[in-house]
Amino acid sequence: MSAKAISEQTGKEYLYKYICTSAPVQNRFRYANVTTETDFQRLTQEHPWLLTERLVVKPDQLIKRRGKLGLVGVNLDLNGVKEWLKPRLMKETMVGKAKGILKNFLIEPFVPHKQTEEFYVCIYAAREGDYVLFHHEGGVDVGDVDAKAQKLLIGVDEKIGEDQVKRELLTKAPNDKKAILASFIVGLFNLYEDLFFTYLEINPLVVTKDGVYVLDMAAKIDATADYICKSKWGDVEFPPPFGREAYPEEAYIADLDAKSGASLKLTLLNPRGRIWTMVAGGGASVVYSDTICDLGGVDELANYGEYSGAPSEQQTYDYAKTILSLMTREKHPDGKVLIIGGSIANFTNVAATFKGIVRAIRDYQGPLKEHEVTIFVRRGGPNYQEGLRVMGEVGMFFFSCCLRFFLSFFFFFLQNFLQTPADCLLMLTATQEKPPESRFMSLAQKPKASTLFTKHTKALVWGMQTRAVQGMLDFDYVCSREEPSVSALIYPFTGDHKQKFYWGHKEILIPVYKNMSDAMRKHPDVDVLISFASLRSAFESTMETMQYPQIRTIAIIAEGIPEAHTRKIIKAADEKGVTLIGPATVGGIKPGCFKIGNTGGMLDNILASKLYRSGSVAYVSRSGGMSNELNNIISRTTDGVFEGVAIGGDRYPGSVFTDHVLRYQDTPGVKMIVVLGEIGGTEEYKIGQAIKQGRITKPVVSWCIGTCATMFSSEVQFGHAGACANQASETAVAKNKALKEAGAYVPKSFDELGEIIKSVYDGLVSKGVIQPAEEVPPPTVPMDYSWARELGLIRKPASFMTSICDERGQELLYAGMPITEVFKSEIGLGGTLGLLWFQQRLPKYACQFIEMCLMVTADHGPAVSGAHNTIVCARAGKDLISSLTSGLLTIGDRFGGALDAAAKQFSHAFDSGMLPMEFVNKMKKDGKLIMGIGHRVKSINNPDMRVQILKDFVKQNFPSSQLLDYALEVEKITTSKKPNLILNVDGFIGVAFVDLLRTCGGFTRDEADEFVEIGALNGIFVLGRSMGFIGHYLDQKRLKQGLYRHPWDDISYVLPEHMSM
Repeated sequence: MSAKAISEQTGKEYLYKYICTSAPVQNRFRYANVTTETDFQRLTQEHPWLLTERLVVKPDQLIKRRGKLGLVGVNLDLNGVKEWLKPRLMKETMVGKAKGILKNFLIEPFVPHKQTEEFYVCIYAAREGDYVLFHHEGGVDVGDVDAKAQKLLIGVDEKIGEDQVKRELLTKAPNDKKAILASFIVGLFNLYEDLFFTYLEINPLVVTKDGVYVLDMAAKIDATADYICKSKWGDVEFPPPFGREAYPEEAYIADLDAKSGASLKLTLLNPRGRIWTMVAGGGASVVYSDTICDLGGVDELANYGEYSGAPSEQQTYDYAKTILSLMTREKHPDGKVLIIGGSIANFTNVAATFKGIVRAIRDYQGPLKEHEVTIFVRRGGPNYQEGLRVMGEVGMFFFSCCLRFFLSFFFFFLQNFLQTPADCLLMLTATQEKPPESRFMSLAQKPKASTLFTKHTKALVWGMQTRAVQGMLDFDYVCSREEPSVSALIYPFTGDHKQKFYWGHKEILIPVYKNMSDAMRKHPDVDVLISFASLRSAFESTMETMQYPQIRTIAIIAEGIPEAHTRKIIKAADEKGVTLIGPATVGGIKPGCFKIGNTGGMLDNILASKLYRSGSVAYVSRSGGMSNELNNIISRTTDGVFEGVAIGGDRYPGSVFTDHVLRYQDTPGVKMIVVLGEIGGTEEYKIGQAIKQGRITKPVVSWCIGTCATMFSSEVQFGHAGACANQASETAVAKNKALKEAGAYVPKSFDELGEIIKSVYDGLVSKGVIQPAEEVPPPTVPMDYSWARELGLIRKPASFMTSICDERGQELLYAGMPITEVFKSEIGLGGTLGLLWFQQRLPKYACQFIEMCLMVTADHGPAVSGAHNTIVCARAGKDLISSLTSGLLTIGDRFGGALDAAAKQFSHAFDSGMLPMEFVNKMKKDGKLIMGIGHRVKSINNPDMRVQILKDFVKQNFPSSQLLDYALEVEKITTSKKPNLILNVDGFIGVAFVDLLRTCGGFTRDEADEFVEIGALNGIFVLGRSMGFIGHYLDQKRLKQGLYRHPWDDISYVLPEHMSM
């Protein structure tokens, strides 16, 4: 969504803070907000003027014509304001058809003035620029300002001047006020542009001898410009329309949407409603809502929402659980219904999104049963078979008595459901090979091309969209094109290189350029650019593209480009004769010739919808998802699609319906035209005018979605930014009526669209206008390995196996434990190590012991060989990894590596039944050292406190320490011979760890012994001492120590006598 209404207080705050004008603006920041929580004593401390001035009070909740509704208290003192608020604050009020609670009020100083000092000013955005309206008589009785007011159009990229304002707008204004009014209007317009307003109305604007007073104000801003205006806007709160509450769940989904590259929308209409929807696609979501309302479900429709743009499994899960949480809070006597649906997706992986929904259903299985929720499912698109299978499984497993699963004729069953009680029987239809069948089913300054695409069209793709490019190449191949349609990619974030793709069975290389100029220079035959640039970079990259005359068509995929930027792009394109498709589009397709990006979906849908060869029907749609639905409908009811374009869902698409309809009219191969419009805007009327004027003579089948909007009591912004009616003429109902009166074929509902298309087509065939072409089987394209594996069609031995970690899902798993649970359980570093090394959730004492071992082995001074090597390496200028590796390479039997060896020796002796003295004597006889015994510095008289700390912990916490006790008996024997032959820290950790593995209850004896054999215990020393080595490296760098050279006096030079003489 782009244009969003803001509160009067927010609008005035922006005006007072940022307007630049010589006109003296009075009462700046003099307003106070009142709610049920307001403490008037504190309020008067913050705003002392409330006690001394006459006041005005009014609700600030996006209510129009408050004065006429008696919702403005005028010329009151503070006590009068309180009395005025008593019967109104938190009281239910009807405003038009909307019923809501008055809960937010604004108090401002009363401005005494004459009627002749009231004026009307309004600025609003249009495709061609911004209109400034001025009327010399403002106030509550201003009437029809569109008919009365003076109007000035400031074109895109044009500036406004005071002389121009005086000349065009202020002809009827008092002469003594023209200068101040002109200065204010110019400043207001500049503010409007700088802060990306789309609508700004002041009525009345009062001008007295003291200056300018902004009394009442209404405004909308372009929410997509947040990344530009954040520093000035701050954190904007967008209040809901009056009659609808602001719910925290809506804010939660809006926050998810803002953080995601996908689109996630949720509007609560009636939280107590029986019918809930979870629909994919901005256009499809409107069609579902229309159908529910057409079938009498408007009063029971609980929500409007949509998810699209390939949301991840986790994002879909978050979205679904929000809806399930809302719908299971209050019971309905007749049970509830959840509709999970959408059109045929172009690129969204249906299985991935359905898996997120299934996770949410599993979490809410109890409440769903309790609330007797019946679920309907209908979806098509990439991997839809797997998605529907997963949905079917969860239905049978959890609540097979109430899951309804429909692949086709969805609305037929929905209609039966609304008319008769649900019988709660599971209904499954067989998975089909084809996508699910559906019954819902400006004048340019320079001429633009009438034919956008041919079989020889070449394109550049901006962005590293390898999947979309491969889809285009596969389409080219099944269309029997001689060469790929993609000549090169442009990606500024890497150097020039070549990217591998498939052309049929063989691999090819397509160049990738860092700079657009290089791509254009090396590929002069390219005339189409497909831009996958982000919403932040789309404007600059598109404007750069239009510097190259060879480009005749640009498709802009990104959604969320600020409208002011889009209008600048449109203006430049009109001047240069460039055709724009988008923004906020999937693109377009010309069967047998060329397709844009992901249009038409995966190859199976391309084949099912016969898009590999040309048909006789051309269409234009706003919605990308619904364009794929049209591909399906047209392929089943006619000989197929000739060309289809989705112009995009923004308020100002780069090209409009008539641009394409007139092209189709002038294209001999097109025999009939289908137009799928929607609520918002007035472009559809131009089609009707062209039909009436005889400019369009070919049959036009048309339908505008969004007919449900007139049934709602409050304004609803649908999924597309442009899908909102700002006046009666922009409603879908009004446009459908006008198109029918003009001579277009208009069905009664979207459900009948396919039937009307078939009827018109059959008539043209019978008249001989259309001669259906013979079917030609397309070439076979091999399926990509990754996609075949995704569909479960193939298997292959893995190159690696792992059993400790899995990063593939939405959440990292350590030995099966989600990372969130790792932190929630507070198992610490020791517990994490237990999961990754031993695949066990170890007892708390075991986790603590591991951490203690890491602490006591972390360092033992700079003199030991490992630390010494690390220091020497660091002083030689080597990096951290090299220096650390140098130190680690010294670890072995003589330094630090005795943990495993000690564990093995002592375990073997103990397990074989040797007495400690027998063990010592045997090792002496065999001429072997006892690993873990002996220390260069510490002795029985100078004990190692590290060992003592560990010994105390083991004795207090371990259930058994048999091997440690055995080792301590050995120590008594060895120290009696020499005091430094103690059980050192390596030996202690080695034997204690064996005790831990054998007695903690997590391992069998064989498993415990296996960990010793494979070297797990030495890992403790390696991990612990790495901390110390890194510390020595950082220490040397911090101290800026130079290259180390060992001193001569510390080296004994012993050379052969005959060499030294």
